[in-house]
Amino acid sequence: MVIWLNGAFGAGKTQTAYELRRRLPGSYVYDPENAGFFIRDNLPPGLELDDFQDFPMWRAFNADMLDYAAARYEGHIIVPMTVTKRAYYDELMGALAERHEVRHFILWAGRETLEKRLASRLERPGSWAHRQIGRCLDAFETQITRERVDTEGLDIGQVAEKIGALCGLTLARDGRGPVRRRLDRLVTQLGHIR
Repeated sequence: MVIWLNGAFGAGKTQTAYELRRRLPGSYVYDPENAGFFIRDNLPPGLELDDFQDFPMWRAFNADMLDYAAARYEGHIIVPMTVTKRAYYDELMGALAERHEVRHFILWAGRETLEKRLASRLERPGSWAHRQIGRCLDAFETQITRERVDTEGLDIGQVAEKIGALCGLTLARDGRGPVRRRLDRLVTQLGHIR
């Protein structure tokens, strides 16, 4: 199964993805951003775009990679990635869903909550992620609206459990204490600073 976690920046996609990986033995986190960074870093000056999702090769590469992995990997593949343009969503999800079981979830939180979460990861007001909040919230109200999971007032473990239940999966018990959970989340956060 491919589990795609969509949502605005600060919604908890990456943290939830790694929590699911910890509690779903044999699962794997696939990060489509890596293809975007490769494209960005390997084009001559003047060919860059503001959003790497606008490159057709980014969408094609990720659709092909996920198709390849899902056809050959026994475990669940978890994909934390914001996709707000309906045409891009259809391009990515449509191709995958034709051949594989795909579950797509929008991790939802209001503007104030998203701003607080971004501040907790040291994103300043005016940062790229902050500037995207309105666009994301609008897209998830009007363009891509299926399978919304409200994350307001939930911790990452609760969000992961909710996703697991919606997928019909039983997550392994979380035997970590609060200090270890915080440390694991900090390590995940630091590993995704770009």
